Amino acid sequence: MAEITPYKNQDSKKDQVAQMFDNIAFRYDFLNSLLSLGIHKGWRKKCIRFIASKKPKNILDVATGTGDFAIAAMKLNPEKIIGIDISEGMMKFGKEKINKLNLSHTITLQYGDAETCNLPDNSIDAITVGFGVRNFENLEKGLLNMLRILKPGGQLCVLEFTTPRKFPIKQFYDFHFKYITPTLGKLFSKDDRAYSYLPESIKAFPDNERFTSILKKVGYKKSHFHSVGLVLAAIYLAEK
Repeated sequence: MAEITPYKNQDSKKDQVAQMFDNIAFRYDFLNSLLSLGIHKGWRKKCIRFIASKKPKNILDVATGTGDFAIAAMKLNPEKIIGIDISEGMMKFGKEKINKLNLSHTITLQYGDAETCNLPDNSIDAITVGFGVRNFENLEKGLLNMLRILKPGGQLCVLEFTTPRKFPIKQFYDFHFKYITPTLGKLFSKDDRAYSYLPESIKAFPDNERFTSILKKVGYKKSHFHSVGLVLAAIYLAEK
């Protein structure tokens, strides 16, 4: 995957991504709903339905951000959800939401990333990643470490944007991400690069069959994907 970074300076991708999300954390939830017209919420619900059959009791939510995926996973009636992220700013808002919903007895948010998370081997029933894998500094290293953490038979569920290739969705997508997304992002978040980085990172990401091939390469079984949102995103599922 091509190395796409938010600010194109000498800092590591991880540091740049953390800085970017810290910068936009105060507007992240609002802009997410505005730019996606709220349909990302339905995509998360579909992810939860896909992993429900496994009845996971211990869940790890990677790149948890403001905690929306972790909160949605409460429908699975888990015993414990751990959310990790490299942006303390994003998690600050996530912790506030979790406390307001009285879910802190089940959901814990802490600093961490997929590549270096040190949870024990074979300790987690399901891992979710919502719009985060394209921000990994080392994609295969992150996938391998999550595989280590999963229990045998445990499930990985990744929700990520894709790049549409067919008319007219491609044309609408290109216009939206070239003009609307950066303009609204700059207007409301005051970060010139954050919402320009978004389409750049999506285009650089090895989506659909390319990503399921990477999952197979690093050792996951039964890897497959389901397109959602008029192929604007995909849900990737795989097992240990």
